[in-house]
Amino acid sequence: MIEYKKSNIKNFAILAHIDHGKSTLADRLLELTHTVEKREMQEQMLDQMDLERERGITIKLQPVRMQYTTRAGQPYTLNLIDTPGHVDFTYEVSRSLQACEGALLVVDATQGIQAQTLANLYLAIEQNLTIIPVINKIDLPAADLPRVTQEVCSLLGCAPEEIIPVSAKTGQNVQAILEAIVERVPAPSGDIQAPVRALIFDSVFDDYRGVITYVRMIDGSVKRGDHIYLMGRDTSSEALEVGYFRPKLEKQNHVSAGEIGYIVTGFKGVEDARVGDTVTLKNRRAQEALPGYKIVKPMVYAGIYAKDSSKYPLLRDAMGKLKLNDAALVYETENSVALGFGFRCGFLGMLHLDIISERIRREFDIDLIVTTPSVAYKIFTTDGHEELISSPLDLPDVTQIDHMEEPIMSVDIVTPTEYIGPIMQLVIEKRGKPTAQEVEYLDERRAILHYHIPLAGIVVDFYDKLKNVSSGYASMNYEFFGYNPADIVRMDIVVAEESVGPLASMVYRDEAQVVGRKVVKTLKDVLPRQMFEVKIQATIGSKVIAGERIAPMRKDVTAKLYGGDVTRKRKLLEKQKKGKKKMKSIGKVDIPQEAFLAILKR
Repeated sequence: MIEYKKSNIKNFAILAHIDHGKSTLADRLLELTHTVEKREMQEQMLDQMDLERERGITIKLQPVRMQYTTRAGQPYTLNLIDTPGHVDFTYEVSRSLQACEGALLVVDATQGIQAQTLANLYLAIEQNLTIIPVINKIDLPAADLPRVTQEVCSLLGCAPEEIIPVSAKTGQNVQAILEAIVERVPAPSGDIQAPVRALIFDSVFDDYRGVITYVRMIDGSVKRGDHIYLMGRDTSSEALEVGYFRPKLEKQNHVSAGEIGYIVTGFKGVEDARVGDTVTLKNRRAQEALPGYKIVKPMVYAGIYAKDSSKYPLLRDAMGKLKLNDAALVYETENSVALGFGFRCGFLGMLHLDIISERIRREFDIDLIVTTPSVAYKIFTTDGHEELISSPLDLPDVTQIDHMEEPIMSVDIVTPTEYIGPIMQLVIEKRGKPTAQEVEYLDERRAILHYHIPLAGIVVDFYDKLKNVSSGYASMNYEFFGYNPADIVRMDIVVAEESVGPLASMVYRDEAQVVGRKVVKTLKDVLPRQMFEVKIQATIGSKVIAGERIAPMRKDVTAKLYGGDVTRKRKLLEKQKKGKKKMKSIGKVDIPQEAFLAILKR
């Protein structure tokens, strides 16, 4: 362990588009600095969740502390934060960058600059970070180093010599990255003698030790046993343990200004230590809190319920612990007649929704029902009020609505030029409109398309269709732009004369009939047959816009007859008919989870 010296500390993050080799590069850096012993080394070392390994994506930011001695023999402490690459986890990236002074911008030598490369770069520039460009996968036969070098130079305005070409897979030239970090990334600012100020950039909940906060120390030094105070929450506790990430938690005597480490707070309430809060000492408080993070805006809303309603308390605890670990998750309690108590949750996108629901199933062993996702609309009522509605069930009566506005996203699509036509056609189908500069050419073979597209057209299947029409080459990034007027109506689904609230959705008026037909046809295929006829209808107000029927199962009540007059047969059939009629009037249809999933994937 080297002696504490602030000028020898370098804090940096790895930024890249999804699948450009961030996690593999992090593995090589861990190997080169001997942070992890070879017998413990495995692929995607910093991806702690099974879900990350299975899907091959980074979901959570992960810090690690490395010791590196330069070729000149000078020892340095390098704090790396590995970040996600998917647009749904941009908030993780922005929080990581606020704890760093530099960033490695990794670009795939076969694919070049992609949409998320640009988005992450802009986040780093906003934080005034030093950017070190890295071109990865130079060992692949399809690598086009001259073209990608030219792209990066045009984007950053740097000289070709500043770009580091590497192969993270083979380890070729990776040491040059470590040397560049030492040379180019500035040392952290801050005063070890000043009152303690530490920024909480992430946190996890431990059943035995309570909340463990991940902190970037700005000023001062925290040691084990110190009485800490959280300025935002106005709560205090004792630092039960402090230390670094290597990459597992390794306890130390203290964590000081400029360093990245953790504090075991002992808080048992998941709301006691929020991301973005400032940690200081109770008996020597800082005068001013750190600015923290901007509040994230959810893009997609869905209801999450436990299949077994008796597990609601477990679900409530699970949501609290996930909120602590994922600051982008927003939720509030909700009660449904059909599904009982649950939560109305806000997510940054469909992948975020998918990951959260899968984590609840795996980490807390709760079977879930997830309702149809929707976006939040602005409702302007006739009496001059303005509301933000995310659930169709909260929509006021149509007579009280003056007009509605829908969220519009600013979308950047990076694509080879030969796919511009099909992509434009897809955007038109999704009601997209070009911006003032519709097409921007990176070079003669690649372009960036700029559009404004309603969020409702993006959240469900736009990304899949974009990959389909571009043979997998196009990539996209989006951010909130504003609200535009829209003609939206609430479509209810009625099964066996009973409205099913969780299946209600908000749709464009001119598309309602087509969407309604698809939904009722999907339900007809997945709902089980009953002993009575089941009608499935899509309605807008009192008007039925689409309908299907599921024929009843029928028992042959005349099978036991072996002779006699035909009236005996008629009598039994009439009795059966009356029974069916009675069942139809009092019978209920249980909607299975498969039906909700089928509508979700419609």
